[in-house]
Amino acid sequence: MTFAELANKGISTQPVYEAGKPIDQVARELGLDPAGIVKMASNENPHGSSPKAVAAAERALRELNLYPDGGYYALRSKLSRKLGLGMDQFIIGDGSNEIIELLGHVFLAPGVECVMHQASFVVYKLVTLMFGATPVEVPLVNMRQDLRTLAAAITPRTRLVFLASPANPVGATNSAEEIAELVRALPPHAILVLDEAYADFLDNPPDLRPLIAEGRKVICLRTFSKIYGLASLRVGYGYAAAELIALVQRARQPFNVNGVAAAAATAALDDDDFVARCRRENRAGLAQLGAGFGKLGLEFVPGQGNFLLVKVGEAGRIFAALQQRGLIVRPVKPYGLPEWLRITVGTPPQNERLLAALADVLRS
Repeated sequence: MTFAELANKGISTQPVYEAGKPIDQVARELGLDPAGIVKMASNENPHGSSPKAVAAAERALRELNLYPDGGYYALRSKLSRKLGLGMDQFIIGDGSNEIIELLGHVFLAPGVECVMHQASFVVYKLVTLMFGATPVEVPLVNMRQDLRTLAAAITPRTRLVFLASPANPVGATNSAEEIAELVRALPPHAILVLDEAYADFLDNPPDLRPLIAEGRKVICLRTFSKIYGLASLRVGYGYAAAELIALVQRARQPFNVNGVAAAAATAALDDDDFVARCRRENRAGLAQLGAGFGKLGLEFVPGQGNFLLVKVGEAGRIFAALQQRGLIVRPVKPYGLPEWLRITVGTPPQNERLLAALADVLRS
């Protein structure tokens, strides 16, 4: 028998996540100098990492011979104080992606449905399919997530409802009132998974802690990959009712987050100045790119994350042409948006270079 014949049913047809191309790979493929390539594809922080996180990571490197604290006491304690929730209301993950998978272990199986928007973060669908559950995709309305349509798609088979705000790759947000209405409309058998990966870029993101305190079925996910600049370390967290967290903890592997990552994340939570600066710079970068797209006559979604979705027509050709010029962006054809590119906000010079290159490519 072949390995494929021995494998679990469905694994051979399981879709694979396609990450943005790394700088070194593009340099090898195109014969470019890596130092001259700018990556604006994966929503990474162009301003680097939290200095406090870097210092803590360097200290943690001296203890690589030791296992990390598998309960992540220091990180959960800091989160507890910062968010005003009990330590038992947090779970630490290898990025928030892992927590999505852990929710699959706990709640998904054949015959179960997950509701999500079309053109939402592809991992929601990948995890749903991995556990044999059925993804139910609701169309966007004018490139925006309509939460009443999302609620209408819930059936007695629904277990998880995925929502990101700001949404990826679209970038648009939903108001606190819209999200609260959705949560209160959930039937007893459905749980909202609110992905807050980009919420740190908002001045006043929706706060679901009061709904959690009411006993509503919701779990919120956060990551240190974006505004804190710790994408390489892969660390995130979820917060919810203690009962829900206890169930998800049962699916978590021991030492799922390494000690260096945990130390860096714990320190990053104190770096308010770095976060505030990145938020200001990002807001200016969104305006810079938006104004540039407008001058080029390009339609774009006025996003509030650290990226913008722009309609360029022949997205595949333009993506390749920009790469030839040392600029990596993200085509979103796999999300059902073949004419659009997702472009991460860079530094002001990087944004200017991108806009100039894009104008040149469009003229050609």
